[in-house]
Amino acid sequence: MTYHFDFGSVLEYWPMFLQGALTTLVMSFWSTIAGFIMGVLCAIARSSDINWLRKAVGAYVEVIRNTPLIIQSYFFIFGLSSIGLTMPILVGAILALVINITAYTCEIVRAGIESVPRSQREAAECLGLSPLQVYWHIVLFPALERVYPALTSQFILLMLVTSILSAVGTEDLFGISGNIQAMTFRNFEVFLVLWVIYLFMSFLVRLIFAAFGKIMFVRKRRLGTLL
Repeated sequence: MTYHFDFGSVLEYWPMFLQGALTTLVMSFWSTIAGFIMGVLCAIARSSDINWLRKAVGAYVEVIRNTPLIIQSYFFIFGLSSIGLTMPILVGAILALVINITAYTCEIVRAGIESVPRSQREAAECLGLSPLQVYWHIVLFPALERVYPALTSQFILLMLVTSILSAVGTEDLFGISGNIQAMTFRNFEVFLVLWVIYLFMSFLVRLIFAAFGKIMFVRKRRLGTLL
């Protein structure tokens, strides 16, 4: 049985592919920014000496990391609407991504914080640095430098995971592809195009993170060990 490829009829819908890709990148961008900020704050809280705060953040992390993203997105988009808290699907999808990625970012950054030897903090205190200076220059910034490759991989995975949210109605790249399949009946060609687009976006995002890392982490740039 022979199969005749027909990419022409699929590529006629390139504006829809482009719009879907842009939606995916927008969702990934805002989720990455918000998730990184909240993840760092949660990591600081989980590494603190405040017992109740450490346990509360720990419980949040365990709940999120041990439940599927699709269930979390259904809760924020459809569950909250049932009690009167309605929001646009795209906003709800981004909120679900932020809540999800925050938990993973928290654990990655916390691992970096705990990898900093206490002797380094004590040495900085002996040099007369303030507690804020010690935490930023000796603990947090070096911790972020160490876990930056892991964070990069996690945020690229976040971009790929946005495809799951097409199940709740987001018109991201994967969601748009369903409409194109329905109009062209060329499922195999559509998935090959998706494969190429997702691969291109992954390399693009990795290059952006690499460029940002070279600006932020001078030591790694000199050593050539950034990613």
